[in-house]
Amino acid sequence: MKFSEKVIAVRGELYMSQKQLADEIGVSFSTVNRWEQERHAPSFLAQKRFEDYCKKKGIKLDDDKKSP
Repeated sequence: MKFSEKVIAVRGELYMSQKQLADEIGVSFSTVNRWEQERHAPSFLAQKRFEDYCKKKGIKLDDDKKSP
């Protein structure tokens, strides 16, 4: 799954706007928008914040999923 798809999926699961997600992980609205439009790749730190946020919210992304 591409990073843009992960961001869209997480926002959909949490019923959040781009602005709300941006505020939660400490980036700007335009940053989240660029990620979703694949105009900009996240920095290592931003990607880590996003992944940590997903774990905190109990959201499993495709590369986190493991068979029971």
